[in-house]
Amino acid sequence: MKILAFDIGGTAIKIGIINEQGHILESREVPTLAKEGGEALMNRLLMIIGEYKDLDRIGISTAGQVDHIEGKIIFASENLPGWTDMEIKRRIEEAYNIPTAVENDVNAAAIGEAYYGAAADNKAFLCLAYGTGIGGAIVENGKIYRGAFGSAGEFGHTITHVGGNDCNCGGKGCYETYASTSALVSRVMHDLCIEEANGRIIFKLLEEGNQDIKKIINDWLFEITMGLVNFVHIFNPSLIVLGGGIMAQPYIIRYITENLPKYIMPNYSRVKIVEAKLGNNAGILGAAHMAIEM
Repeated sequence: MKILAFDIGGTAIKIGIINEQGHILESREVPTLAKEGGEALMNRLLMIIGEYKDLDRIGISTAGQVDHIEGKIIFASENLPGWTDMEIKRRIEEAYNIPTAVENDVNAAAIGEAYYGAAADNKAFLCLAYGTGIGGAIVENGKIYRGAFGSAGEFGHTITHVGGNDCNCGGKGCYETYASTSALVSRVMHDLCIEEANGRIIFKLLEEGNQDIKKIINDWLFEITMGLVNFVHIFNPSLIVLGGGIMAQPYIIRYITENLPKYIMPNYSRVKIVEAKLGNNAGILGAAHMAIEM
């Protein structure tokens, strides 16, 4: 079986040809050009699909809330303007008559980790991705738990500070406004009057012994940990997989592993915290697996 998989983000689209065993045979990346709008993006996907021959399935991982049955975008932020209500599955299948699976990007990444990555021996776990915001997925018996209306797992919009920071969802005090990578970067820039910062710069300063940076990072990690305390008590998972580029920093997993047990009840303490393994390939591998299982 030959699967063409896409992972669509606000900046770039990752494209891969994947076989039935989950091996990536070829891959490439192209700019999303999101500012051109949703219709232009959809037409670019159709054009790219037309470059490939003898496809058996197509898998799409995309930012935004997804109706995975209809293969339609329920809601997308302004990172992908005009993407809301896009009927991806219908458009592709009408154009090429190739069965197509469409899934939210964090859900797809979680399925990738479940079958090919950090959770390959554990089919019931939580997956959180820390970046501009915080995405989440709940996996039970190797399948995404979706809730009554298909959008379960919005961990980033649980309230950890009542009346706190404004969130782009319209709420206040959401977890992601304190614990996302962008929250860390914003605080570093504000508190230390730095004009430019990112995860690499911040952790390089930590390695150099900057104590101001260490305090900010530890405060941020405390926010992450307190959110995880809630999720552990609600879901009682044996495993939590943490994704997002910043999670490659060993200091982070070490801090959480050492501090989480201090705040959870003893009978929950067997939970294991691990870094996601698949990196940028998680989305296309998860999308491909969902296409295979259609």
